[in-house]
Amino acid sequence: MPQTLEVLAPADWLARAAAHERRARAFGEPFVARRMTGRKHPIEDFLFTYYTQKPGQLYRWHPGNGVVLSGPEAAQRGNWKFYRQVDTEGGPGWGFDAEAFGRARTEAIRFARIILSGTAQRPGNFACFGLHEWAMAYKSEANGIRHEYLPLRLGAAGTDEVVESHRIRCTHFDAFRFYTPQAAPLNELQPTRETQRDLEQPGCLHANMDLYKWAYKLTPAVPSDLVMDCFELAWDIRTMDMQASPYDLGDWGHDPIRIETTEGKAEYVRLQKEFAQRAEVLRARLLDVASALVLPE
Repeated sequence: MPQTLEVLAPADWLARAAAHERRARAFGEPFVARRMTGRKHPIEDFLFTYYTQKPGQLYRWHPGNGVVLSGPEAAQRGNWKFYRQVDTEGGPGWGFDAEAFGRARTEAIRFARIILSGTAQRPGNFACFGLHEWAMAYKSEANGIRHEYLPLRLGAAGTDEVVESHRIRCTHFDAFRFYTPQAAPLNELQPTRETQRDLEQPGCLHANMDLYKWAYKLTPAVPSDLVMDCFELAWDIRTMDMQASPYDLGDWGHDPIRIETTEGKAEYVRLQKEFAQRAEVLRARLLDVASALVLPE
């Protein structure tokens, strides 16, 4: 059955595009300004340095699959990747080229479906307490620390003691791969890229941050409002993740979540569950987009 297309009038989609750009620039412009002056921010830089989408790409608005943009301003989309001209009753318009995208991004689409659906079906682990960040700073006197400009809140010995006195069971490969050599054997699981599809679970902060990654990897099939919803979730998670880390973020205006205490653990789990609830909704929306894409035979 042919796809039913929604045609947006110029006044409508241009307003949406401008609103999206304002929303995205509120995050991207401070990062660009810091880069120009060589300054760093331990929380706010992360989404633009760890992830591969750059601010300029984030600023671009896409309506998503099944939407056609009308009017003369839409013609510039002819120079954008994965757009095609579409004939409408009011004349030519431009929309997402699902066929070309499916051919070019077949494996990415398949892997996104596997990760998104598999993660949604598993129970969440809410007893990790963010110890992945501590494991990355374990034995810092021998290894140094990843964020060399941040002091350790408990010092090197205190950080090591927290790691050694807790059960560590991280399921996320892209966190585990940054463990120090001495910390890696302490993790009860040994995640790999190959086992990622079997281990991802919805309580994991990094798995929920990665919804932003899947959103932009499936762009322009994904509407930009969903991309930004995933981005803002990742932004909030990163803030909490670093508050619960071994680093002292007092100079950046953030109080610690002291996961080495009973009260800190309870606060961590409360926030972790709130993020998991937000992520559940976004994961389902992304999976709907990925599942609707037609792959080549």
